[in-house]
Amino acid sequence: MSKHIEIRPVSSRSDLMAFIKLPWKIYQNDPYWVPPLIMDRLKLLSKKKNPFFKHNPAEFFLAYKNGELVGRIAAIYNKQHNEFHQDRVGFFGFLEGINDRDVFQALLDTVKDWLRQHQRDFIMGPMNPSTNDEIGFLYEGYDAPPFFMMTHNPPYYNDLMQSLGYEKVKDVWAYFIDKEHLVVSDKLKRVSEAVLKKLPVTIRAVNLKNFRQELEVIRDIYNDAWSRNWGFVPLTPDEFDFIANDFKRIIDPDLVLIAEFKGNPVGFALTLPNYNEVFKKIKNGRLFPTGWLTFLLNKRKIKGVRVITLGIKQKYQPFGLGSVFYMETIKRGLAKGYDHAEMSWILEDNDLMNRAAVMLGGRIYKRYRIYGMPL
Repeated sequence: MSKHIEIRPVSSRSDLMAFIKLPWKIYQNDPYWVPPLIMDRLKLLSKKKNPFFKHNPAEFFLAYKNGELVGRIAAIYNKQHNEFHQDRVGFFGFLEGINDRDVFQALLDTVKDWLRQHQRDFIMGPMNPSTNDEIGFLYEGYDAPPFFMMTHNPPYYNDLMQSLGYEKVKDVWAYFIDKEHLVVSDKLKRVSEAVLKKLPVTIRAVNLKNFRQELEVIRDIYNDAWSRNWGFVPLTPDEFDFIANDFKRIIDPDLVLIAEFKGNPVGFALTLPNYNEVFKKIKNGRLFPTGWLTFLLNKRKIKGVRVITLGIKQKYQPFGLGSVFYMETIKRGLAKGYDHAEMSWILEDNDLMNRAAVMLGGRIYKRYRIYGMPL
């Protein structure tokens, strides 16, 4: 490791701002990078505001080479993950850096030392900061910008990780579907109709007037439906509120759907407008003083959506309710003028979801990789 590389913990607001703004340096010549909103990153990384950090210790670090900021990383001890999965895994997240193997090694070694101090025996990531947020390094699909809440990075990130001995833990995939290639097959229609006859559910949009009550409904479904998925971590009520309160400002309520059977909620689907189409135009990541006007003028011009989650309580998973959600989402999305979608992220070994994406005419156009190494 180069003796000129210094790793410093983030210890002040100015350090945190440097942590947040480093990507503008890394991606200054990348035409596909989408700047995040600085105010959102401040909130996400705030140990006082983000309830994730109330339960899960974390430390943020900056890397300097010859006095110049060249990298960043977070060390994360996700206690909820360890308790749920009965393991001793620790995590790294928010890793960004110049194309320098020594910088990446210094940052990752710092996290490894921190995790050993917390008695962890495996390092895995990136998680920003958990599977309920952004995950993975982009591994394939560098010729298109990321959709909302998906990661983006230079190809050399993967080269450096592999050169340092990190190995694949899991890949997740993103499917692209446009209006011209969308397939609504007769089989899908028949299956959907058969499901509704066998299990007469009603599909309704989320009710923003009873938002607090709706949050509890969705959280209950989420923590039941995904509990067997790889990497799942149940959300606490305050974590769910933290995420959902942000979503309330940006959701298209017609595309947040809840399925009810005999008045009881049994599933939900979340599809969000691709706000990266707007954020791409806010180059400095600031809504004020002029970014807000850019946002207002362009948010109604969004043409893409990201299908983020489709969850059905385990008791009702064998009945094929997914087909009903797909039909309803497609009908509503096309009626509102959206003409393309991304289904992401989907685990590489989630055969049910992968088959559904292909059936609808989707093609894998981006792959993301999670790396790991024993400590």
